[in-house]
Amino acid sequence: MKEAVLKKFEEIYGTADGVKVYFAPGRVNMIGEHTDYNGGHVFPCALTIGTYAAVKKRADRKLRFFSMNFESLGVIESSLDDLTPSEAAEWTNYPKGVMWAFAGRGMEMDCGLDIVINGNIPNGSGLSSSASLEVLTGFCLKDQYGFDVTNVDLAKIGQYSENNFNGMNCGIMDQFASAMGKKDHAIFLDTADLSYQYAPLVLDGAKIIVTNSNVKHSLVNSEYNVRRSECEKALEELQTVVKIAGLGDLTEEEFEANKSAIKDEVRVKRAKHAVYENQRTIRAVEALKENNLKLFGELMNASHVSLRDDYQVSCDEIDVLVEEAWKVDGVIGSRITGGGFGGCTVSIVKDEAVESFKEKVGAAYEARVGKKADFYVVEIGDGPRCL
Repeated sequence: MKEAVLKKFEEIYGTADGVKVYFAPGRVNMIGEHTDYNGGHVFPCALTIGTYAAVKKRADRKLRFFSMNFESLGVIESSLDDLTPSEAAEWTNYPKGVMWAFAGRGMEMDCGLDIVINGNIPNGSGLSSSASLEVLTGFCLKDQYGFDVTNVDLAKIGQYSENNFNGMNCGIMDQFASAMGKKDHAIFLDTADLSYQYAPLVLDGAKIIVTNSNVKHSLVNSEYNVRRSECEKALEELQTVVKIAGLGDLTEEEFEANKSAIKDEVRVKRAKHAVYENQRTIRAVEALKENNLKLFGELMNASHVSLRDDYQVSCDEIDVLVEEAWKVDGVIGSRITGGGFGGCTVSIVKDEAVESFKEKVGAAYEARVGKKADFYVVEIGDGPRCL
């Protein structure tokens, strides 16, 4: 991949002299969905697939972007004097947003860049291609201009730019997982205070399989922001009867005792998911520490049911993938992963069942939905780096 982006850089811009190549990973979340903006816990890991960039400084203030994933768009030109979002900017709104956020923190670029991007995260799959691109951009800027930022800062800046430049009201999980990834470990992150610990995710005798429904979602225009505002309103109502900073502060028992403060049935369901999912995530990490993969899988399954019924962010195609996965012998757990409304499922599957899982789930999905699913046996990798 490094050679491919260098070759493309030379083809597009005329030379590859002095070009540096960077990488930032995508992520999959094992459990803890839609808890990150509710002050709860999440449990994602960085993947070995992600986004690559070949980057070189310019002598002027011009920015030139080219994506090997969107070749038909050609070179998209901009400038450091035009860091504003626009439809014409297409995918470059993500890196421009990060540049804008850096500038807002007093870290201004003194010259422009030529950039070639290539990602091997399936587009629209819910494996966080946008967060990967944001963290990648931040890491490039840190290295190219010598900005004094930590990887945690890169995650915060990425989230800030997506919230305020791209209008996507996401939590911090995706950017944090990409920025702080560690090989063979998932990150147990408390989003209330960003305290975290690495938990080994070396699954003896099992693999993590991501299944892509090939149903695209665009969260910016979806129900995602609606869910967030429903949770915020439910939190306000609960705060009239119980002292909490976020829904993640409640146990299941405390929620049940106080839920009558929420004056809308739909908001009750949304808040219930946030509370119960947070507790499931805490229990799942404990189960992993105790080598209880069976319980971890059961909690993954319960997570899907809650996302389907209480949070209502699944869709028919994803439900089919999960239902069919649950039928296969050797599947320890399976659930939707990511923001929802399409995208992917994540499953833990015993080694001996991997091939039958792909065959059976793939055939059933095509028969029931009329689409082909794609399967990725994923590995857990490190965070961003210069190659």
